[in-house]
Amino acid sequence: MFEEEEEEEENEHKRYRDEPLHTEKIFSDRKTFFIDLKANNRGKFLKITEDVRGRRDTIMLPAETLEEFIDALQNVADVLGNDDSDD
Repeated sequence: MFEEEEEEEENEHKRYRDEPLHTEKIFSDRKTFFIDLKANNRGKFLKITEDVRGRRDTIMLPAETLEEFIDALQNVADVLGNDDSDD
């Protein structure tokens, strides 16, 4: 009986780990981007998945690097904004 309870607890923990804490979707032409905040026994992380007609590519970012990643994206957005004003 104890083994069954242990197995149930492990399965419950696994289900929790597989489910995102928060999800966002971005649709762009034929691509869909999934941005999932997840957690596992090592901590929280961001999982970004690009889906193009069933083909998926994924990157994982530890939560500790999220601010740096956002800053880098903002820098790219700023450069794009400056490029648009040159036209």
